[in-house]
Amino acid sequence: MPELTYFACGATSHEMSRLLRGTARERRLFPAGAFLYRSGARRVLFDTGYAPQPWRAGLGAWAYRRMLPPRVEPGDTIAEQIDPATITHVVLSHLHPDHIGGVRFFPNAAFVLSDGARRTLERSRLRDGLLRRLLPTWFPAATVLPSPVFTSGPHGLRTADLFGDGSYLLVDLPGHARGHLGALVEQKVLLAGDAAWGRDLLGAEHRIRRLPRLVSHDMTRQRHTARMLLSAEQDGLRLLFSHDHHPTGQNLL
Repeated sequence: MPELTYFACGATSHEMSRLLRGTARERRLFPAGAFLYRSGARRVLFDTGYAPQPWRAGLGAWAYRRMLPPRVEPGDTIAEQIDPATITHVVLSHLHPDHIGGVRFFPNAAFVLSDGARRTLERSRLRDGLLRRLLPTWFPAATVLPSPVFTSGPHGLRTADLFGDGSYLLVDLPGHARGHLGALVEQKVLLAGDAAWGRDLLGAEHRIRRLPRLVSHDMTRQRHTARMLLSAEQDGLRLLFSHDHHPTGQNLL
């Protein structure tokens, strides 16, 4: 029976009134989530959470820690929660620090990146939020699968079938970062990455303040993605966002 399990790999916190207009002063904890899909011999990890601290990733890491202070306790990293040697594929939704910190633990896995993420690796800007020193020297020289080609899929989404059997569809969710990816698992659950910072914030993109708005790759496309996800949810699809709290040790399918 296929399984989808969740792991919290560190967390950050943010003052909500500085994120959204019209929000009360409240500091909210955002876990850095990773999701493991198991079916037969396949072990597909969606994102890898934070890297263990201390980070030695230059000025960009210093600025990131000021805005979004990472909290990584002993036992939090993905490699402390699963056996890296068992992972066959790693899907990276995008290249922000809270999603690529565990890449170093999976030298034998096949990585899945969008074309936009590849372009970010080739030539990144400050607003792309890529901290290259968090990535191991062997990446992306490791096995990296061809960029997905998206076509019309279920629920009005643009998808690419990773294994050719409909079990794991990569989903194009543009806006938050260049080439931002989601994953539709067993046609039941959509891993929505950072399409929103949480389910309760989906559809509130018009209230995002100026500074976090500048970090988004394309705010117009992010709003379109939000409308598409809300429609898919109304159609019966369950959405799981990377920075929401989810139950651990349970099959989310």
